[in-house]
Amino acid sequence: MTQNKIYDAIIIGGSYAGLSAAMSLGRSLRQVLIIDSGKPCNSKSPHSHNFITHDGQAPGEILKIAKDQVLAYPTIEFHNGLVAGAVRTSDGFELKLASGESLSCKKIIFATGLKDIMPDINGYADCWGISILHCPYCHGYEMKNEYTGLIGNGNFGFELTKMIRHWSKELVLFTNGKSMLTNEQAHKLKQHRIKIIETAITGIGHQDGMVQHIILQDGIKVQVKAIYARPLFVQHSDLPKELGCEITAEGLIKVDQFQKTTVAGVFACGDNATFGRAVSMSVSTGSFAGIVCNKELIEEAF
Repeated sequence: MTQNKIYDAIIIGGSYAGLSAAMSLGRSLRQVLIIDSGKPCNSKSPHSHNFITHDGQAPGEILKIAKDQVLAYPTIEFHNGLVAGAVRTSDGFELKLASGESLSCKKIIFATGLKDIMPDINGYADCWGISILHCPYCHGYEMKNEYTGLIGNGNFGFELTKMIRHWSKELVLFTNGKSMLTNEQAHKLKQHRIKIIETAITGIGHQDGMVQHIILQDGIKVQVKAIYARPLFVQHSDLPKELGCEITAEGLIKVDQFQKTTVAGVFACGDNATFGRAVSMSVSTGSFAGIVCNKELIEEAF
């Protein structure tokens, strides 16, 4: 990491999306710096699935292999740290690190991810990413045909239940309070013998992160082997918003089909800009962001 050097691109976030963007740029002979604070959102997940050639491998193992391969390119550097600020300059952007150092670059790629907000339910955070799951494509096969709980309400709860029923017919929907389902939705679920429980949830009984039962406010325990839920989230970094990137109503960084944000010269990829929270999708969007970033640099120099 060189302070007086102008990098072609600085990638903020060094997980799957950021490393994939770096590989595209490094193989395009670009001077690239990855800055990462070392807090991937899937660090607790024991296995990653639905990613060809790495199916069932631990996320940390995949990340280590990826980092080793990316840093084999001499044009790519990696810095463990935190970016505290970013401003536009005549040459591109200046980044200020939490350590006080300043760095310059022509382009920025945000691969900063999301931060999940755990609900006030005892045991929930302990099980999140292990047996409280967000994606059936990532974990549904392993939990197929198990007695499964779903935490959701209204349209979201209905659509989640409809989807998960493909993997298991033994389902119970916990609305965690008064049901906001329409009469038609509730009738449809009952037709498929899906129980609806409106009592508030106070806790998750588990053993080392593996769900055993859901504890209701009235003291009743409902046995389940897995839970699907989607907690609230926020951007892991406020930098994109501070730099002027538009954030969608859903809380994601707004990007076009080329992973470009609403700020010229700034790209975003991975979880921070897509609902497809899967390793394979992070790799895909990161790789594409790097390719488009390189193309933009070529156009500007030609």
